[in-house]
Amino acid sequence: MSEQLQDDDTPVVVRFAALGDTVLLTVLLDGLARRLGRPVDVLTSGTWARILLEVQPYVRAVCTVASRKRPYVLTPSQWEAVSWLRQHSGPVWLCDPEPAAWRLVARGVPRERVRALWDHWPGDRIHWADWWHAVANDSPIEAGRGQPVLHVPRAWLSDAQAWLAARAVPAGAQIILVQPGSKKTSKRFSLHRGDNDKFWPIERWGAVIDAILAWEPDAFVVLCGAPTEADVTAAIRGQIKHPAAAGRVIDAAHELPLPRLAGLARLASAIISIDTGPAHLAAALDCPAVVLFGRHGHERWVPRAPSAPVIPLGQASYREDGHVREISTEHVLEAFAQLRHIARARSPRTTA
Repeated sequence: MSEQLQDDDTPVVVRFAALGDTVLLTVLLDGLARRLGRPVDVLTSGTWARILLEVQPYVRAVCTVASRKRPYVLTPSQWEAVSWLRQHSGPVWLCDPEPAAWRLVARGVPRERVRALWDHWPGDRIHWADWWHAVANDSPIEAGRGQPVLHVPRAWLSDAQAWLAARAVPAGAQIILVQPGSKKTSKRFSLHRGDNDKFWPIERWGAVIDAILAWEPDAFVVLCGAPTEADVTAAIRGQIKHPAAAGRVIDAAHELPLPRLAGLARLASAIISIDTGPAHLAAALDCPAVVLFGRHGHERWVPRAPSAPVIPLGQASYREDGHVREISTEHVLEAFAQLRHIARARSPRTTA
């Protein structure tokens, strides 16, 4: 079904999501823009979401709220969002099932203009990217059709290249990204990390990096994470025994704003990661990936790459007692060995 829109009817997509979910959402954003013949507007949350989405050619404007769950009268960013919504006269795709998201949208948009996607949720066995592809194209769901679309500005690539050069990484060297933590394994949750289904033991990360340094004598390993994950990356750095670690392992937890992380992901030879946002970011930029999954499994969540291999480890479907610690060091190294030749062939410092 084609949309009949007036010149000022810019469509709006509403989604309050983490980084990985936002990367998957680009399937919908890009698909709608192509189908409707114009970039879309996005209502979301987080400064990082604005930074990532505003540089995408299928997005016209981004509006963010500090919190959609705080009381409306106490949240000025919600007032601004409602005013912004009222300036639109086109359709609104509501991609969040939460009542708080519904209440916010209802303040600015008549019900008849809202496409509440969760009224037609396809169920647990459908990959998010394939659902967004079907919604964007108003078509049946087809497995494997949804592919995230991310563009990295030249300035982000230049910044990542300059950052690598400042750390004495030679041009042409392999860059292996390692993302061991996630929001819920950060310092804020340190007392409960061992119970978190995405917390892989520190010593196993150390053993994996030791093996990579031995296998790939020209490779550099970048330990990725947010500042709140710096104690995890530091602990892993302390577990690495290979004699070359001092010069070839970079702990970057305090040095990776989103544009630099995206630039590094575009330049990297491979990534080994917990199921978290940077894994989706890297895969969407065609970086070969090994991704460790816990309780929720990888059936709906495995990152998508245009052509690079993405190897998920752990169970496929949700299991209440699922945990990444069930994945052995040997499993991770076997998976990495499967994509080593592809990682070597990728031009890490010259990819545009």
